[in-house]
Amino acid sequence: MPLPSPASFANRPAWRRWLRGAALLLGGAALGAVALHPTSDNPEATARGAARFREILMHVDREYADSVDSEALADYAVAQMLEKLDPHSVYIPARDRARVNAFLQSDADGVGIEFNLFRDTMTVVAPLSGGPAELAGVQPGDQILAVGGRRIAGAHLSNPALAELLRGPSGSRLALEIRRRRLPQPLRLTLTRSKLPSNSVDISYLLDADTGYLKISRFAANTYDEFKVALADLRRQGISRLVLDLRGNPGGYLDRATRVADEFIGGSRKIVSTRGRDEQFNTETYARETGEFEEGNLVVLIDEGSASAAEVLAGALQDHDRALLVGRRSFGKGLVQQPIALADGGELRLTIARYYTPVGRSIQKPYGRDYAEYSRELSGRLERGELTSADSNRVAKGLRFRTDHGRAVYGGGGIMPDVFVPRDTLAHSAYYTRLQGCGVPRAFALAFYQGHKAELEGLRFEQFNRTFAISETQLQALHEQARQAGVAADAAAARRCAPLLRNVLKAYIARSAYGPVAYYSVLKEQDAELLRGIRAVGDSVAIKKLGIK
Repeated sequence: MPLPSPASFANRPAWRRWLRGAALLLGGAALGAVALHPTSDNPEATARGAARFREILMHVDREYADSVDSEALADYAVAQMLEKLDPHSVYIPARDRARVNAFLQSDADGVGIEFNLFRDTMTVVAPLSGGPAELAGVQPGDQILAVGGRRIAGAHLSNPALAELLRGPSGSRLALEIRRRRLPQPLRLTLTRSKLPSNSVDISYLLDADTGYLKISRFAANTYDEFKVALADLRRQGISRLVLDLRGNPGGYLDRATRVADEFIGGSRKIVSTRGRDEQFNTETYARETGEFEEGNLVVLIDEGSASAAEVLAGALQDHDRALLVGRRSFGKGLVQQPIALADGGELRLTIARYYTPVGRSIQKPYGRDYAEYSRELSGRLERGELTSADSNRVAKGLRFRTDHGRAVYGGGGIMPDVFVPRDTLAHSAYYTRLQGCGVPRAFALAFYQGHKAELEGLRFEQFNRTFAISETQLQALHEQARQAGVAADAAAARRCAPLLRNVLKAYIARSAYGPVAYYSVLKEQDAELLRGIRAVGDSVAIKKLGIK
């Protein structure tokens, strides 16, 4: 069975072509598979087209006025041809396959450093627990001056380039030169790279005595196993309600998503189906196992970044009235790609079917003339007011379906939530985006943590969370630091962003001092979708309307 996935980050200009390939990820046993070949509708026309392309390419190679890279031209021609089909069929050259597939791997080789790039200086946000960096004594706030003997401070390297310097085969050694606050001389550490977990379950913790929170960032190789461990731990702590966060989840392995769905859906009800032109691509997936959380209030958070396998999971839970969906309409990626290994080591990922939710809704949104038009659809939602007003979301009245308990749901692309929450315009404002983009808030929070480490260590998180607040003086210092980093001063925007900035600075400080659960606990206070989800999961009237026990 072909097991495809997401349309990821389509609106980001940098890396877009590479991410377009990365977005067409594989699933389960289909990895590396070659599609079966149904009978061609017009083999003669296909043969004529292939011969014409070969003849033209040979003439260009032999006779064009300047020298040409024939392989690059062929890659370009193939990419343009596939764009005429749909937004998700893609050719991945052999040199790019490893990078594209890395998104779905559940471990990688490295030293375990999360870093921030501020003023062209690589600053440690946190060493990964149990990783080589932590074991070697790397601390939050350390500034990395050189990696493997190469000077990186002031070298104008990008985040991906810096991350690549830290990676390497397990067992290999890496020398770091580090500047640490209050030390007169740089530290020189030698770390041995090892396998590092790349968790797709970002966090799970108690929101209150009865309610758990669990965030899945993608459906990677180990997602289901991580999910089972996290859910079992929450169950041991006595939860009877759960908020499942799929916001920004671009998808991944479909079978991991359907196994997660099976934990919530009882009996042998359908989870997803695929339908293609050829019958061999028609599949149906059903619940099979007795799940860990088939009863109990369930809320799922989705937004415009939730795609593909994440939409399959959300759609199944909505169709079976198993969960309330809170947030905004999901991305709308419901095309199934079959990976086809090519003789040159590259790979064709060709759309061979569409996803349908249990009641028959197609997840795929319409696509226009080309990929550029398709990728503009998300920004078009903002222009049309769809991200800020529920009434601006148009539904396809002719594509109305009924859930198990008779509620109306609509096809036409993406999954519409049951409870709409407008997007936080401040978090997406130009000024706030520039602040985060140049790393100012993280750098400011790290400096604060380093300067007040002893005091913070003397407080329990509960005391910190109850009493600590970012002052107006500290906010002004942040804006001055931003101005020095090249972010133009904007007093009006700074005032509007003040509550959000106070919250995120406090969260960053809490993360350095107390860990990831503290970080998410602080962020929750300014997270409108999560706060609405918490109210919804405790609303017995709304839940009963779904028929949930």
